Amino acid sequence: MFRTELLERFLRYVQVDTMSDPHLAETKHPSTEGQWDLLKMLEKELREIGITDVSLEHYGYLLARIPANAEGIPAIAFSSHVDTSSDVMGNGVKPCVIENYDGNDIQLANGKVIVAAENPDLAGYKGSTVIVSDGDTLLGSDDKGGVAEIMTAAHYIMDHPEIRHGEIEILFSPDEETGCGMDFFDAKQLHCKAFYTMDGGRRYEIEAECFNAASVEVVFNGISYHLGAARGRFVNAVTMLSSFVNALPASESPEATDGRYGYYCAHEIEGNSTKATLRLLLRDFDYENLLYRIRVLEELAKAIQTMYKGSVVEVNHKISYLNMIQPAVKDPRAIDAVFAAGKELGQKLETKIIRGGTDGARIAQMLDIPCPNIYAGGHNFHSCYEWTALDVMNDATELILGIVKQWAK
Repeated sequence: MFRTELLERFLRYVQVDTMSDPHLAETKHPSTEGQWDLLKMLEKELREIGITDVSLEHYGYLLARIPANAEGIPAIAFSSHVDTSSDVMGNGVKPCVIENYDGNDIQLANGKVIVAAENPDLAGYKGSTVIVSDGDTLLGSDDKGGVAEIMTAAHYIMDHPEIRHGEIEILFSPDEETGCGMDFFDAKQLHCKAFYTMDGGRRYEIEAECFNAASVEVVFNGISYHLGAARGRFVNAVTMLSSFVNALPASESPEATDGRYGYYCAHEIEGNSTKATLRLLLRDFDYENLLYRIRVLEELAKAIQTMYKGSVVEVNHKISYLNMIQPAVKDPRAIDAVFAAGKELGQKLETKIIRGGTDGARIAQMLDIPCPNIYAGGHNFHSCYEWTALDVMNDATELILGIVKQWAK
């Protein structure tokens, strides 16, 4: 029903360079100029489909409101982020459309291969349209798939005033991938009683629970001496950092955990023998366990400082977002509307946990409202092997409309 518009929008959006920069995000928001390009494009398109209440704020938050056309229906919101990850190149995306996909491995232009056996969900789209990048970049379905779905659904609602609904808020945000997506957003301006992020992956997966997350920076200050006269005096910050990383439990790393198991991830290093900095990401579904992980790193830093006489080790942490499950438990209407809509549409929805987080987790924390995450269709996020299918994007758009209709009941 929506395939033509979805494809046109998605291809247009992914070709805008919106890769965010985690090194700039805490002081510059949006962290990259390309995000402004897409936000301004979306602002123009929202007005073109007839929405008049549209504002693009100083920090790059694009908020639009479709006014209620019936009384007594709660306001709800749909949101996606415009930035793409910097884990691999996210700019210069050249999307490749595979019509009538044959079910086999997908050969990308630069020799990379999306192996069908390693992507079992691909089999469900044989004969359909699949979209990939050329292999030099990620695709950008995280989260431009969600952006295209929300825009397409909004267009349909504006063209069909017979659909009863309360106020519908649309929020497009920058820098979600840096963990700073909601740092500058005044959530109190939202009117909604439920906030849906279109930022999920596999078809029919609905997520109401996510990690608690923290970032930790550990700075190792060594003692510099000429290497020829180093004995007994030189303290190498790089060696200290290496000892710290090697002491992290290998069984509690991202590559060794799944399900509800949390982890420590040594994510980024920089520096030299005099001063070296390590940045870590901590994740756990239990908040007390997350705090325990922070304490572990603090105690480990003390041990390293003791081992390397004369050194100084500094530890700073920041809570990035919290598990969004509690508001959803207190007010089940948001999830109930999703599953009721899915049932009417014949979509076999299932609840999953997110081994990650969304802007919705931040909104849930700020406003204490349910913020479920809805599938948007992408696979292999943050990699050059990313792909999505047009059929699932169509289903996601229909589910948005179904949720709107359920709230009207």
